[in-house]
Amino acid sequence: MIERRAYSQRSERNGRQINRDHSPFLLVFVPWATIMLASYLQSVPIAVGGPLLPPIGFLFLLAWRLLRPGVLPIWAGIIFGMWDDLFSGQPFGSGILFFSATMMAIEIIDIRFPWRGFAQDWLIAAIITIIYIVGTMLISGSTLGLPLLAVVAPQLLLSLIAYPFIAFIVSRLDKLRLMRFRTAA
Repeated sequence: MIERRAYSQRSERNGRQINRDHSPFLLVFVPWATIMLASYLQSVPIAVGGPLLPPIGFLFLLAWRLLRPGVLPIWAGIIFGMWDDLFSGQPFGSGILFFSATMMAIEIIDIRFPWRGFAQDWLIAAIITIIYIVGTMLISGSTLGLPLLAVVAPQLLLSLIAYPFIAFIVSRLDKLRLMRFRTAA
């Protein structure tokens, strides 16, 4: 009697998982759509004296690439950079350069350090984000100086603080991406 009850409880618990598989559409669509939507959000007008909004699309790319290394191919940096260039206001090609270089740099880091924790990912994201913001300032024609760095400091600080929140959002979106749906039997 006890054996039969244990078997029925086990089959009820595991029976919900039979004939379920990941949605191929969600597996691909969720990361690509979130990065492209985040890049689009940069074009929302906000009246401030200097750059304040962090590069949200770039931070989402970093979060997806650092949290889920196999989700995005390395050539995706070209497409995301092109899309980001349309909305960021930077000269066309700067996003392509930095997004592609970021994808290659993280690929090299993944080869060298395949096991990392969140603190290491945050440090990697912070270094790459600082390089990205300073690099886009230089490409846009700005000359580096103390007044310019004082104007960009809030954007840098917000970018560094925003990464853990964006990584949390990406982890929740990854759960959505990996939901199992009933397949036809």
